[in-house]
Amino acid sequence: MDMQDAADQADKILDTVLKEVKPEVHWAHGPTSTGSCDVSRMRVVMTVVSEERRGSLLGVVDRFWRKSGYRIKAVNRDVEFPAIYAQTKDGFGVSLSIGGKGQAFFEVDSPCVNESEVKDPTTPPNGPAYEGVYPLPRPNVRSDFWSAGAP
Repeated sequence: MDMQDAADQADKILDTVLKEVKPEVHWAHGPTSTGSCDVSRMRVVMTVVSEERRGSLLGVVDRFWRKSGYRIKAVNRDVEFPAIYAQTKDGFGVSLSIGGKGQAFFEVDSPCVNESEVKDPTTPPNGPAYEGVYPLPRPNVRSDFWSAGAP
């Protein structure tokens, strides 16, 4: 497996977990980063996830990852910035973390693979692409469910 294969696998992992989140959340691609032998992909949730709904989002993802055979490595139960960290059977690290203003970040890190060029993700985001915008804006999409209770 080379870095492009690993990036493609990371994209599949992200696509799959985001399909499990109901109702759907809007997301945009975060940065892709590469190391000497690894690659990381990120999806940034643009839907406001209220403090009251963060546990629900983490619970949906936790249950899906466990059902998928992922090993849960750590859970951060911080009220403001909770997170869950897991690992796939083939060594990919996966995480869901909640940042400022309830913005959720899904990230997948590959194990060490053969060096290669890495292309941009091909999965289109389900909202604005924010191409060339860095950093991405804070969450700006309201959801009757995920944003419930948020100001």
